[in-house]
Amino acid sequence: MSDTNDKKVFLWSGPRNISTALMYSFAQRQDTNVVDEPLYAHYLSRSPAKPLHPGADDILSSMELDGEKVIEEMKGPGSKPVTFYKHMSHHLIGLDWDFMKSGVNVILTRDPKEMLLSFSEVIEEPNMRDIGYAIQLKLLEYFTTMSLPFVVIDAKKVLQDPEDQLRKLCNFVDIQFDQEMLHWKMGPIPEDGVWAQYWYKNVHLSTGFQPYQQKNIAFPDRLIPLLKECQPIYDRLFQEAL
Repeated sequence: MSDTNDKKVFLWSGPRNISTALMYSFAQRQDTNVVDEPLYAHYLSRSPAKPLHPGADDILSSMELDGEKVIEEMKGPGSKPVTFYKHMSHHLIGLDWDFMKSGVNVILTRDPKEMLLSFSEVIEEPNMRDIGYAIQLKLLEYFTTMSLPFVVIDAKKVLQDPEDQLRKLCNFVDIQFDQEMLHWKMGPIPEDGVWAQYWYKNVHLSTGFQPYQQKNIAFPDRLIPLLKECQPIYDRLFQEAL
């Protein structure tokens, strides 16, 4: 674990979740610096998914490609008492997970039916490599085996009661809850990745966590096999949720 004055929070999310909203929430804290998906370029440089990701060339030209170098930087001292790293779990291609011992780990999950509906609006034919559920299960097993501090949070539960979930999350991280975490100014923040223009529209139009609303949209037949793969993993993750 890191020093009490240099806390590191590693958020492990899948796409089309509330990970950006959580990043914006932590960005409102005076004691916290947020970092947006520092392993994204590493992932794109080692994955066949590059052609599917809007803005991929900008990401690759503006970020560090070597994931090991990114990890070394993350292990170093933060500029503020708390550093919140927003990660996509599927970005962990070919990397040693030992660095996760330097902080606390948070798995952010979401009902796969809702996630796949949203994700397929940007990437029409996703596969398990793109959405991170399988590796989130591996992360849970790794944290348990290694006795590393971790917690699972569920997007729906956060949207239904943001303050309750954020208080529990702050208690896990061992920091004081701050009411400022519940609201932010409309628009982008300086810490946004260069991909924000493609993915962050809803957050940029928001001033806080949006109330949960169930979507009544027909689920496409082409995604049913992937949903069947994801559902038991999500159910297992949800068992651990705050």
